[in-house]
Amino acid sequence: MGVYSEYLDGNLSFPALIAERKKQLRRIQELRGGRDILVYAADVAKAGAPIQIAYDDLLPIKDQLANLTGDSLDFLIETPGGSGEVAEDIVHLVRQKYQDVAIFVPGMAKSAGTIIAMSADEILMEAGSALGPIDAQITQRGKTFSAGALLEGMEKIKREVEETNSLNRAYIPILQNISPGELQSAENALNFAKVLVTDWLARYKFRQWKEHSSTGRPVTDDEKKQRASEIAKELCNHSRWLTHNKSIRIDDLQVMRLRVTDYSENKDLGDAVRRYHTLLQMTFDTNMYKLFETPDSQIYRFLVPAGTPVPQPQAADTAAMNVPCEKCGRTSRVQANLGKKRPLQPGTLPFPKDNRLQCPNCKATIDLSGLRRQIEAQSKKPIVT
Repeated sequence: MGVYSEYLDGNLSFPALIAERKKQLRRIQELRGGRDILVYAADVAKAGAPIQIAYDDLLPIKDQLANLTGDSLDFLIETPGGSGEVAEDIVHLVRQKYQDVAIFVPGMAKSAGTIIAMSADEILMEAGSALGPIDAQITQRGKTFSAGALLEGMEKIKREVEETNSLNRAYIPILQNISPGELQSAENALNFAKVLVTDWLARYKFRQWKEHSSTGRPVTDDEKKQRASEIAKELCNHSRWLTHNKSIRIDDLQVMRLRVTDYSENKDLGDAVRRYHTLLQMTFDTNMYKLFETPDSQIYRFLVPAGTPVPQPQAADTAAMNVPCEKCGRTSRVQANLGKKRPLQPGTLPFPKDNRLQCPNCKATIDLSGLRRQIEAQSKKPIVT
């Protein structure tokens, strides 16, 4: 049986989900020799939520780092990307505290997340893990596009003009909407990522690279910088990846001559990380969109979309909500008792013990597992049936 199926069959409440997630995090820590461990994760599936790496992530990361007292860190990240400038700030926060940093990517760390990963002494992934291109994304007039693609397009137009001594009229409206300052900004944004990655790879990842494996001769600082620059250039190479969302796997990184540890080769560690990552995804099966945690502390962020009815406690120990039936459209009022049993309010149905509500009208089964976890996450109390 798969890990996900196992946990689904376990029908975990939100408190039980937290307990199991923390258990696996401590297990990773134990298997890694007691190193400190910090998690920064966003629900990459919640496109409407502020899941990007952003300035307001710095305070919770700083707060969680303050709970750690070791001298080496395992930093587990899950992110679609975001601000490169904030990624730099996050690395500075981590590196002010730790000389030895390993970064785990059990799922994805795209764009600015990849920039963070390049600051590690060791990068740990498995076959299903993914980094992404670090070509900067620019938003102009409501459109977001690759800085690299813009610069490549301008070079293409320039070459055509040089070869034909004329300008294709189709390019005129495009060029009228692009200023020299915007082109310079695109070039600066692209170079920003390259400079960061080149510096961090040479300074941290290649720190222990002492001799060439093929010849045995010593590795110079210039050679480290040259290798780092080549990798940074490839990660920015829009012509190679074609799309900013491209997944870059272990094999791709090895072709770039970037050494990555496949943590799945350690059976126990692979199982622990896979279980933690599965539980993390199940935790996000609520209105939570970001999580910052250590084995003994955590900070959550929840999304409350405008116009969306969210269960609110009607009294100190109850919450009631309307549950629609997708089959017949009938809405049932369901009461959840928080922390202890309470009398059932008139016109409400009790929250089902097995999370499966039978529609009073058409008898269809409605799965309330996700709703249970959402209520328990918000109220910080278990539902008692």
